[in-house]
Parts: sequence; C-alpha cells; structure tokens
Amino acid sequence: MKQAEAPPNAKWSGPSHAGVKAPDPILLPDPVQRFAGTADRLEALAEGHPLEPWLRFLANVSSAQHAVANTLGPGTTLDPASVATAVEARLPPLAADGHRRHPSWREGLTRLLDLIDATGLPEPAVEAIGDLRASDAAAIERLADQFLRGELAAANAAAAVYVTAALQVYFTVSAARLDAASLRLLEERALCPCCGSPSVSGVVMAVGSNPGTRFLHCSMCSTAWNHVRAVCLNCNGTRKLSVQGIEGDAEVVKAETCGECDTYSKLLYQLRDTRLDPFADDLASLGLDLMVAEAGYSRHAPNPLLLLGDGDDDLE
Repeated sequence: MKQAEAPPNAKWSGPSHAGVKAPDPILLPDPVQRFAGTADRLEALAEGHPLEPWLRFLANVSSAQHAVANTLGPGTTLDPASVATAVEARLPPLAADGHRRHPSWREGLTRLLDLIDATGLPEPAVEAIGDLRASDAAAIERLADQFLRGELAAANAAAAVYVTAALQVYFTVSAARLDAASLRLLEERALCPCCGSPSVSGVVMAVGSNPGTRFLHCSMCSTAWNHVRAVCLNCNGTRKLSVQGIEGDAEVVKAETCGECDTYSKLLYQLRDTRLDPFADDLASLGLDLMVAEAGYSRHAPNPLLLLGDGDDDLE
C-alpha cells in the first residue's frame, strides 16, 4: 500500500509481528487536559527564553482556552449517519473549512476575551480585543471563514489570534465527541481524519506500547493520528529526507526536511523530554524554523497561532 492511499478501515495497516501491538491509528483529544497542558508547558519554556513575553502571552491564551473548554464546552455533536457518509466518501466529518459551525463557538470567543489578562499587552493586541467585542456575529463569522480558508488579510492577524484560539476550543470539544472507531485515516494521510486540518507537529513516542511511533497532532481539533516515519508529509518522498536541529540544544525538537519538495515539518522526541507538548514546544522552537527557512525550506503547515506574526517584538 502506498503512503498516500487510504487504508480500508481505521485499523492499523502497517506491518504486524508477533509480540508487537499495532498502534491506534486515531487518538481523539481530551479537552479537559489539552489546553491546560499547553499553558503549563509554555510557562515552563518561557523562563529565560528569548521570546519570553510572547510565550507567556500564549500561555495566557491557552489558560483562557482551558477555562472555556471546561466551563462552556462550545462544540457540536455530529449524528452517526453524517459521520458515516463523510467517512465513506473519504472526507473529514468535521471539515474545518466547510463545517457549519454551531454558534456556541462565538460564545466561547466572548468568554475567552473576558478571561485573557490584558495587563502588559501591546496596544494592537488590546485594540484587537476591543474590535472583536464591538463586531457583530456576521463579521466574526467572516473572519473565521477567512482564516480557515487561508484568505486572512494581514491587517486582521491580531484579531485572528483570538478567533483561532476560540476555534481550536470549539473543534477540540467537537472532535472529542466523535467515536474513533467510526473514523478512517484520509487518503491525504498528512491531514487530520477528523477536521482535515494539517498537523502542527509530530511526536515520536517513547512511552506506552509503541515506542518509536510517530503521531501527528492536528493544529485545529487536537486529534492525533499515526503516520509512518521517514516519509515527507508534503510530497510523500523518502529519498532526500534529513533531520536537522540546533547544535547544542536539548534535541527535543528537530526539523525533518525534504530535499525533493524543499519543505519541512517538526518532529518532537518524547525520549528527550516526556513533558513535551506538541503545541507549546513547537511555538517555543521558532529559532529552528528560522534556521531551516534560511536554508531554503518552507514549512509544510505553520502553527495557526504564529499568525501573530511580528507581534513577538511588541510583547517585549
């Protein structure tokens, strides 16, 4: 079976050997822990980091996400028939760019804005909160659609950070309500089987029953799914892959670069640090992104919260 082909069902389709347990192909998120874990990890990584103010701001956002996920729990519940229809068509049932969102996600956005500590935030970040509070439902929905469809204007980047954070909560809560056994990996194996979004990073497992297995983590709904290693997420190439890191660091995060399509994706090694978080450690390794970008590689899919752009300079 070629890497880009879809397996016949959600079960593991790779090699099987006596005494080796096949990894679960799809791991649904836990909204109770997802954002709290990211917030705690960002706080830990921020200490003494060159981007400390920015990382602490994102920890602030993640803490607000945690509170919204565990109080309002904004999300939708898909009926089994619609899930089955999407899966049969090899489509993500919770498609981020086409799903008809439940209005509860906007309630989550309002609550998230209330919870964010604006103390010390730069003026553009504070203004973005005020602009969102003053916007009507239609304007906010348009902004969400523009982000999800890759049509976001640079002028809306500051507001989009908060919108993205609210969407992450909504899609994570919604994905958690699905039945993993009813889902299938997509033909485009680098895309999330729940919402069709790209991964933010891949974690090479060190604990559990499948050490050495790579799980990609969805940038939007936080679902994790198995993807074989040493295969480019962008072009499925295998001949010109290499793993690069910053000399002298802890080697928790590395970039897997592809010389066939000149793209890269992040690899996080749990063996190096069992406390790693696929979202926080990606954000804190921006220096690695800069290093491989200077070498001519473009990222397979960016972390959506990096839409903050040059705001890290303003947060100092």
